[in-house]
Amino acid sequence: MTVSDGRSVTLRRGETISLTQAGISPRSAIRIETSWTCRRRRGLFRNRSEEIDMDVSAVLFSERQPVDVVFFRHLLSDDGSVRHSGDSLDSSRAGTGTESLLVDLRRVPVHVDAIVITLNSFTGQSLAVVESVTLGLVDLDREHETAVYPLAGGGTHTACILARLSRAGTDWCLTALGIPASGRTFQDLMPAILPLL
Repeated sequence: MTVSDGRSVTLRRGETISLTQAGISPRSAIRIETSWTCRRRRGLFRNRSEEIDMDVSAVLFSERQPVDVVFFRHLLSDDGSVRHSGDSLDSSRAGTGTESLLVDLRRVPVHVDAIVITLNSFTGQSLAVVESVTLGLVDLDREHETAVYPLAGGGTHTACILARLSRAGTDWCLTALGIPASGRTFQDLMPAILPLL
């Protein structure tokens, strides 16, 4: 368990941070920001970045069963507790992209015990064109980035299971996963997600 003393903590794969120990109230709201940078093209047009349509999704689980999902076609969870910032097509064309999820911890239904964050290449390209990915955890009460999880890009996979937000009694914890996977959408990743719950 990683504990923060008010500074931003850099997480590594497999590490977990308790939101309460990081100074985030379980009755607070948080933002999970995901950003990526694409590699520069090789050859004559190397001043341009590669293009890829990346999508962030949040799958809500109750006892290992998916009960809701938030992604670019369903921007608000049915209970209103999780909101997606929207698809990042314009910035993706510029070689960078950012999508975020706002989670109101007070409104997450009691039966929801985990929220899994995924990143997919909707166009089906491999993440070989991606140079780096960063996931940040922001405490919205203090507008303070509590934790950051940097990941290297590359690889033949088309998706990544980034992190798991899980309920631990009255607390919530964020676990950095960074598990490579294959699929254009969150549905394709379900067989890889379930063993991580």
